[in-house]
Order: sequence, then structure tokens, then C-alpha cells
Amino acid sequence: MADDHYVYVLRCADDTLYTGYTTDVERRVREHDAGEGAKYTRGRTPVDCVHVESFETKSAAMSREYEIKQLSRAEKERLVESGRE
Repeated sequence: MADDHYVYVLRCADDTLYTGYTTDVERRVREHDAGEGAKYTRGRTPVDCVHVESFETKSAAMSREYEIKQLSRAEKERLVESGRE
């Protein structure tokens, strides 16, 4: 089965980190940059995709998205620097 569910981390222009779920990372990053993404990223563009993880199921990806969102800023920075924890 193809991995077509993704969790991604964006670094926003104000140096904050945003975590989201998508089935198409490139399209989603374009949407964020165009101000059509999440409310959080509007006004924080441009964004830079700094981390991506792929999953076989939406459920697995959504669980991981929640897990990443619970991390502290320092833990998220370590994730971005070293890859998947």
C-alpha cells in the first residue's frame, strides 16, 4: 500500500512551528504560502516545510499529528533537526 498520508511541520516567517496533515505536501505548502491554509499560518508567510513523515493510513497520520502537537517547542526543534523521533 502506498504511503499517501503525511504529517508535516512548517517553520513560519515569525519562526514559529506549525504541524498539519495532508495527502499532498507540496500543494498544502503552496496553500499556506498563498494565505489559503490554516488560520494560524495566515500572516505568518512565507512558510518553509522543515519536516515530513509519511503513513499508510489517515488514522496513523492523524495520531502522529496529535503526538507532535503535544511536544514542547524544544522537542519539536529536535524532531526537525534529527528527523523522526
